[in-house]
Amino acid sequence: MPLSDVIPALLVLADGTAYRGCSFGATGTTIGEVVFNTGITGYQEVLTDPSYRGQIVIFTYPELGNTGVNLEDEEAQGPQIKGAIARNICEQPSNWRSTQSLPDYLKEYQIPGIFGIDTRALTRKIRMFGAMNGGISTEILDEAELLEKVQTAPSMEGLNLVQEVTTPSVYEWSETTNPAWEFSPTAKSKINKPFTVVALDFGVKRNILRRLASHGCRVIVVPADTTVEEIIQYNPDGIFLSNGPGDPSAVTEGVETVRSLLTSEKPMFGICMGHQILGRALGADTFKLKFGHRGLNQPAGLRQQQVEITSQNHSFAINPDSLPNTVEISHLNLNDQTVAGLRHTSLPIFSVQYHPEASPGPHDADYLFAKFVESMQLAQQANNGNLQ
Repeated sequence: MPLSDVIPALLVLADGTAYRGCSFGATGTTIGEVVFNTGITGYQEVLTDPSYRGQIVIFTYPELGNTGVNLEDEEAQGPQIKGAIARNICEQPSNWRSTQSLPDYLKEYQIPGIFGIDTRALTRKIRMFGAMNGGISTEILDEAELLEKVQTAPSMEGLNLVQEVTTPSVYEWSETTNPAWEFSPTAKSKINKPFTVVALDFGVKRNILRRLASHGCRVIVVPADTTVEEIIQYNPDGIFLSNGPGDPSAVTEGVETVRSLLTSEKPMFGICMGHQILGRALGADTFKLKFGHRGLNQPAGLRQQQVEITSQNHSFAINPDSLPNTVEISHLNLNDQTVAGLRHTSLPIFSVQYHPEASPGPHDADYLFAKFVESMQLAQQANNGNLQ
């Protein structure tokens, strides 16, 4: 970028720490919770993941934008983040699938970014002191003035962002994974008739819907505030609880809906926010992590079992001491021993805190979609047996 085109930008954290760099993307001011992602690939998945709603993301990989962006890899319609922080920016991407540069993409959607700062030092600070609100601005370059705006912004704790990202109306999803990229080609081999899955949309990623469809499911996506009666009218074989942003304890309507759905005894599968909401519906508590888990190489498993390398993105976790005796832990995050998976001891219900659909990302956990389908098959067989 020619020096004459450089626009100064300022980043200020809620504790008063300030970083000066250069603007990329849109100009203006944005405020959100500052978090970091350690992945070395998949930045477009991060930018467009609704779970990042309300957050400013530090990308720890030192250069961002090398492969540009394309509409095919979006996890939602356009970027969902509040802002982006990078060490270096590539303005001339080199990739046969690229349709636009990262700076132009963010500019189109009015998302500000800052680059040219020490992202290693910034990430270490967040690790040490925890995620906190921050602001990026090209128009407010006075640190005290920007700090005042940052300190009046609401905390992520107690914030319900689901209504900002859920679908406004019901729709049916049919797109499957691109056959050229299918890493589970036998997914549909055991399906005689598609299972109907109602997906409660708390901020669902498109690739989750693709994986469900690729495993032979008919997927009906419904708004987060859909009533139990409306859900049951679809006569679903299974219920899926999606990922999403914000504090799960604030999504009280979703928790109550899931609690009521438990009595249907239908197979249920939750991912990320869906995992947390399911946990709360079952009687557990959630709490905010110091700086969260955001990356593509988080190990999950239990002792003496196979370890899965997983993609994770969450700020909250389930308190294991609050789990009822009807629920057992299926996976732990092996970095810090937080709960990464649950299963009910008698009902066909399970959930994980990580993302088995990650694309790009590790595919160790894709079997969970097959497990969900299997639980619906077993439930169907049991119902048929009861009818005979």
